Amino acid sequence: MSKATVYDRDGKAAGEVELADAVFGLTPHTAVLHEAVRWQLAGRHRGTHSTLTRGMVSRSTRKLYRQKGTGRARHGARGAPVFVGGGIVFGPRPRSYRYTLPKKVRRLALRSALSARAAEGRIVVLDRLDLDAPKTKTVAAALRAAGLGVRASGVRSVLLVTAAPSEAVERSAANLDGVRVAAASALNVHAILAADRIVFTRDALQRLVEGLGS
Repeated sequence: MSKATVYDRDGKAAGEVELADAVFGLTPHTAVLHEAVRWQLAGRHRGTHSTLTRGMVSRSTRKLYRQKGTGRARHGARGAPVFVGGGIVFGPRPRSYRYTLPKKVRRLALRSALSARAAEGRIVVLDRLDLDAPKTKTVAAALRAAGLGVRASGVRSVLLVTAAPSEAVERSAANLDGVRVAAASALNVHAILAADRIVFTRDALQRLVEGLGS
């Protein structure tokens, strides 16, 4: 069973916490990770691309020349796809790229991503991070004291995971470059793999294990 260092708000080590093998001790399934990331990115694809068919282009509908006797192909309007400025045949139209991914696959991908980060020693736990009001200086100081200041020690991005959605924490981290905030219930594979360090509050870690450990 792997362990993660626990820091208090002053950045002092406050012991270690064991990371449950059911969530952090798996051999990462790379194929499932790949499929989960593709699924997430497909859901973000806006799909607003659009082309004009021959019925939509603004071209003259006057017949170009008489039907017979010219030796040329028969045409009825300048909007035909064979002409420059004409309509597009089978061009892209607005559509959704979303598709469903089985729940068991999503959960396995999430555990695989967390296990990969745990094996690399990139998971840190904060004892607590209670904020009554947004305070950027408090969050920045806590991360910096724990050696997680962005741009320091090669850390480019930090994912801060809270037990529940917290507007105070989200607004506090909004002005911190490279710091993202997510609730334990909204944790996703892409965010985990994109972050250099994953910072859990102790409560968030417990809630995550309760949700994924079964």
